[in-house]
Amino acid sequence: MAGAENPARGGIMPAWAEELRRRYLRGEASVFVLYGNVHDRVLRGGELVAVSEFVAREVLEKKEVIIHFNVSTGVRFIKKSGPVDGLEDLLVERAPSKVLPVLEHLLFTRNNVGLLIDYVEMLAPAGDASFSSEQDRLAAVTLQRWSMAPELEASDNVVILLTDAPSELHQKIVSNPRVAAVKVPMPDRELRRQVVEISNRDLDREWCEKLADLTAGLKAVQVNGILQAPPASAEDVDSRARYIKSLIGDEKRARKLAAVTQGMSREEVNELVGVTPKPAAGGEPSEEMNQALALLARRKREIIERECFGLVEFVEPAHDFSVVGGMDEIKRELGTIARNIRDGRTSRVPMGLLFTGPMGTGKTFVAEAFVRESGLTGIKLKNFRSKWVGSTESNLEKILDVVRAIGNIIVIIDEGDRSFGSGGEGGETDGGTGSRVIARLKEFMSDTSNRGRVLFILMTNRPDKLDVDIKRAGRLDRKIPFLYAQTAPEVEAVLVAQLRKHKLVGELEFPRDRAAVSERIVGYSNADIEAVALLAHNMAAEQAGSGAAEPAITVAHFEQAIADYLPPHDVAMLEYMELLAVFEASSRRMLPQKYAGMSMEELQRRLAELKIVCGDRR
Repeated sequence: MAGAENPARGGIMPAWAEELRRRYLRGEASVFVLYGNVHDRVLRGGELVAVSEFVAREVLEKKEVIIHFNVSTGVRFIKKSGPVDGLEDLLVERAPSKVLPVLEHLLFTRNNVGLLIDYVEMLAPAGDASFSSEQDRLAAVTLQRWSMAPELEASDNVVILLTDAPSELHQKIVSNPRVAAVKVPMPDRELRRQVVEISNRDLDREWCEKLADLTAGLKAVQVNGILQAPPASAEDVDSRARYIKSLIGDEKRARKLAAVTQGMSREEVNELVGVTPKPAAGGEPSEEMNQALALLARRKREIIERECFGLVEFVEPAHDFSVVGGMDEIKRELGTIARNIRDGRTSRVPMGLLFTGPMGTGKTFVAEAFVRESGLTGIKLKNFRSKWVGSTESNLEKILDVVRAIGNIIVIIDEGDRSFGSGGEGGETDGGTGSRVIARLKEFMSDTSNRGRVLFILMTNRPDKLDVDIKRAGRLDRKIPFLYAQTAPEVEAVLVAQLRKHKLVGELEFPRDRAAVSERIVGYSNADIEAVALLAHNMAAEQAGSGAAEPAITVAHFEQAIADYLPPHDVAMLEYMELLAVFEASSRRMLPQKYAGMSMEELQRRLAELKIVCGDRR
């Protein structure tokens, strides 16, 4: 294999390639599984080449014969020195049952051979042997036998199996101690910056730095695909018009120019309109840069959501803490966490947060506001337990790789009791897939290298249904209780925030109108208070008539709405959920006075009483 440095090609090998080379030279194995980001591109001599091509040309460069095989394209000789036995059979066959025996003969009878098998999971897929085809079983046994064959080790030959995820590969190969696994990670910031530079050589340093940050979480090939302008012949009039509009800002003129610039490159279009997007003076991004960055951010979200099989979505809240009423201690706590993340004070950042409390207390609303307030990237994991079938574990690994690559990210998991329930939906009916997925998520959540970069927020109104292990320190360090407004002033803070959120005009004045309005809805959830405010607005609009201007909501309108509104009340269940949130809270200062002075014995006694009534209900 090649050395770490390749001065002739002007670079140093990626860490994963050097690890592969080093482990082979130490004699750890002759069969390797290269997994992870294996279908991306690697920089080689200022160009982007496929990972398999890079391994062949750089890592295996001293081999006399280098062969590439996958079940789609068959065998390809990347390098061949001298005659090769069975060459004709190798070149005309694609079926593994025909190709593998010839490859085996070559590996066992000739020295200095490197073999790369791409998409190996299609050759020997994971699954119960009783459901596998004879060809799949044959391939799995063949690969396993190679790993233990003394002929392979003695001949200084190496076999490299490429797959996205080891979980998709036959278990006998993955668990074989004579098969070594090396992971190809997602590109880091420096690699992304280099890819940006070669994708568009007209960009200056400021653009490259900004785009390197923006493209976190994308593969090198995806960064290149976004930034590299398509050939002029591939651009239709609409896309060309949008591009020209981004330069000149006039849609009508952009349409006219688009019609007459067919066949022109973007450089020629730039020269024609006399505009080249550049950062504005003084370090402030120009309008063109902001437009370009916004477009790229949207394109990045689309790529990642599709790459993660629709199981994640980006959170783009339109609101911040200014429309969150009350909850001053919670907002202060979350604000401190966000500042510590931005300032890099990782030791002060929890690994995860548990938001718990009855329905309608604003857990999701506050989590989304926290994403906007913090300026961090936010994503939601969606229904992963019920949707991940078949390639579940490999899908999860791709999602976690993206999360790790993006960094400074908030991962929101709603209805956490359904995802991490101690009883769990599905149980053993999924063949243990659910248990393995949850175990992997727990492992990721407790990885201390993610502290300060990946913050999990798990939300539930039934923390008693959660797996106890997920709630331990080191995964969900801080438990934040969300409770209904306990006093009239707390209700007023929520009500004023709801009016501000919906841009409603209310003729309310507190404490003047406390007895008529806020005292009557103490104990209502935030969602109920919002419903009352909107109902009062509707009543004001109906009384004003269809032609009137937007009416102000008077105290009388609120009184009518309160009298008419029937909040859903399962008193015992709501109290049970509140007490569960209080019991889980990690800080007494976040509790209202009603519960702050409550002893643990009192709390446990009342919880035990309510559990008899509500424990098995949801």
